[in-house]
Amino acid sequence: MTRIDFYIIEKGSVQETETFICRLTEKAWSQNNAVYIHAMDEQHASKYDELLWTFNEDSFVPHQLLQDEADQSNTQNVLIGHQAAEQNPVTYHDVLINLNHEAPSFFSQFERVAEIITTEQTSISKGRERYQFYRDRGYALETHKLSL
Repeated sequence: MTRIDFYIIEKGSVQETETFICRLTEKAWSQNNAVYIHAMDEQHASKYDELLWTFNEDSFVPHQLLQDEADQSNTQNVLIGHQAAEQNPVTYHDVLINLNHEAPSFFSQFERVAEIITTEQTSISKGRERYQFYRDRGYALETHKLSL
């Protein structure tokens, strides 16, 4: 069964939060996990595409924007997409980092899901909805409170 981790950022700037997400991605990838980042939209996905190149000059996280199914051919790369929640953008990955306000319908095909909750009111309220959604379905939930 999929394990769901909620990372609640209680204190930290937008830049610190973005760096945390990049480091979380790097850590998951370095442990030989196939990672999919589920962004809000095309612009948000492009932002993380750029951030993964620049967040740490001593780091290299191979990644690519997911445009269509052909982009899944190299599962060694971190994939970044923004497909609608009801679409299934990937065939299989180990870790889903959900940056979207909705729980995607395909979340259960992943071994782990990382839900990021920031101090923004929308993020908090939508995060509560997702927590309740997963809890009501019996998923194992872990909460990590962070000050960056």
